[in-house]
Order: sequence, then structure tokens, then C-alpha cells
Amino acid sequence: MKIVYLLTAFLFFTASAIAQQKTLTAEKELYKEIVKMDSIFFTAYNTCDIDKQTAIYADSIEFYHDKGGLSTSKKDILEGTRKNICGKVTRTLIKGSIEVYPINNYGAVEIGLHQFHNNQEPESSQPKEGTKFIIIWHKVNSDWKITRVVSLH
Repeated sequence: MKIVYLLTAFLFFTASAIAQQKTLTAEKELYKEIVKMDSIFFTAYNTCDIDKQTAIYADSIEFYHDKGGLSTSKKDILEGTRKNICGKVTRTLIKGSIEVYPINNYGAVEIGLHQFHNNQEPESSQPKEGTKFIIIWHKVNSDWKITRVVSLH
């Protein structure tokens, strides 16, 4: 009877370890995907690739900015970027700051720190600390869309 108990316990712990390893692998893959999408989006942001930004923002975008308030118009967000950001501001990610959390049957939450540099002011007058951001990513088939942004300065 002890052998059956020990064998059952061994199989249970082995199955648990395998399941945990699969979860860790899936989380690592999700992390890599979101970091890649962050890079793709903000490369488009820094180079004023409005078409790429348009493709990544969901039509139902909600952008919460601590100073500017809520914007729910994709067109207005993109126009604001074209008018106020293009050629004027560059975003830099604080390396190692990204955290990614899965949202079952939806996508992921990305939390991180970044800096914005005003390209029209001297580097010495730029803030050195990072500011927090939160992005909700929705995976539609194999495409990632930004559905919510919280930008805190």
C-alpha cells in the first residue's frame, strides 16, 4: 500500500512540475511578445510612422493621461501625436522595467517605466527619472492591439 501511495504522490508532483514548467514557458513567451510589440509601437512613435500606430491602436482605444485626461478618439490621439510629438519628442524605455501579466482569453497587461525627451530642449534640462505606464494589449488572432493606455507623468 505504501508503494501505491508513494507512486501516486510521485506522479502527482511530477504532473504538477510539468504543468508549472508549461506555465512558466507560456509566460516567458508572452513577455517576449509584449516587449517586441512595445518596441514596434514605440519605434513607430519615435519615427512618426502614423500608419503603424494606426494599425496597432484598437478602434476602441481608451487613453488615460494624468494631465490630458481621457481620450477615446483614435483619430484625435493620432492627430495629437502628429501635431505634438512627431519630430519633437522621443520615448525611451527604462531597460528592465517591463512587467507583463496575462489576461485569460484576452491578452496582457504591460507595466513599465519610460522617459520622454523633448528634442527641442537641451539634454541637461530633461527629466532623468522614468514615468510609469500601463498598456492593455488585446490579441486578435495573431495580431496585438492596444486597447487601453494609462500614462502617468
